[in-house]
Amino acid sequence: MQRRDAALEMLGIERWRQRGATPAESVSPAAQAGATNATAARVDADSWDRLAAEVAACTACALHATRTQTVFGVGDRNAEWLVIGEAPGADEDRQGEPFVGRAGGLLNAMLRGIGLRREQVYIANVLKSRPPNNRDPRPEEVASCLPFLLRQIALLRPRIILVVGRIAAQNLLATDTPIGRLRGQLLHFGAERTPLVVTYHPAYLLRSPGEKRKAWEDLKLARRVHSALPPRADAT
Repeated sequence: MQRRDAALEMLGIERWRQRGATPAESVSPAAQAGATNATAARVDADSWDRLAAEVAACTACALHATRTQTVFGVGDRNAEWLVIGEAPGADEDRQGEPFVGRAGGLLNAMLRGIGLRREQVYIANVLKSRPPNNRDPRPEEVASCLPFLLRQIALLRPRIILVVGRIAAQNLLATDTPIGRLRGQLLHFGAERTPLVVTYHPAYLLRSPGEKRKAWEDLKLARRVHSALPPRADAT
């Protein structure tokens, strides 16, 4: 509880207590089902590794010539939560991990505010390479990189997607609707109709702290939606 309160203080939000949340019961699988699941897990791991290697070697757009390294994604590959941002910045390009630096610290605080650790979610960007000077991604760069993100989504099969920032939201949803009209509501993504919530990018919130209240409402919405979901069909 102290960690959550500290996160809310960083967000500039008064203390909020989650109500009615209970951990899901664990069910011990049969030996045969366990073996099947272990095999599936190995296949998934191989698929993740192959995809990561493809991303690291990608030269499909001009960004490969200016990047330090690709930024594939980080987190729990069995996570129910997927957080999607726009593109790596300078810190991410150096470290090879999304959402580090001040914006990453605020994202971590936002997640803690709804009872999640960074390690419990999966974090990825629309672009895997940094645009020079942190400029907006160009259409051809998004077209080259978005299929990698879609494959990550297919492997992860998240229960809920949290999209941070206008550019990520507009590119993922193929819309030019302003973020002010996308946030604050429940959306859905893809044929699976995965619940999706849009909120402001942590870097924007650092520049515009007056919008943190709206972001907090978005986070609470996402948490309510996730809490109301039925158990995962493949949960064992």
